[in-house]
Amino acid sequence: MGRLILILGGARSGKSTQGQRLARAHGGKVVFIATAEAQDDEMRDRIAAHKSERTPDWQTLEIPYNVAEVFARLSPPADVVLFDCLTLLVSNLLLLGGDIDQPDVAEAENRLEVEIRALLEAIRSGRADWIVVSNEVGLGLVPPYPSGRVYRDLLGRANQRLAARADEVYWMVAGIPVPIHGYRENLNIEM
Repeated sequence: MGRLILILGGARSGKSTQGQRLARAHGGKVVFIATAEAQDDEMRDRIAAHKSERTPDWQTLEIPYNVAEVFARLSPPADVVLFDCLTLLVSNLLLLGGDIDQPDVAEAENRLEVEIRALLEAIRSGRADWIVVSNEVGLGLVPPYPSGRVYRDLLGRANQRLAARADEVYWMVAGIPVPIHGYRENLNIEM
């Protein structure tokens, strides 16, 4: 049964860097699952920058949604799966509904429930350990528009579901991993 490590934090808090650090320290074959879609020049530049930070021998799968299903179909051998990130997966699922100004909340919740259930089952039934990166977006102001509130709520629930099943949870603050659940002292991860 695979282990689950969840890394949470705000924008530019060091989440991706910590995920990569843990994946390298884990050893073995790493499969990197990227959920970002390059829909404009700025996002293409961000994706390119993230790719340049990865170890070249890692296999990268670009999967915007249906992560567990696509991963199972491709069935790449892996010792560790670095999934970066749940934040964009939830956004991708919300955008599937079409009308971003008036999202169908029940439809979005259903798509997310199916996705999270499949992801947790893939983690439980596989041999690979999973490192999942996600933003914590519930610390700021209440978004002034419906889709922003729906997104914040969906991501918050998804984070809670994964955290409840995680073996370890880290909160990233200014590049420093703060263990908040299941920390193992013997990891000896160098900063």
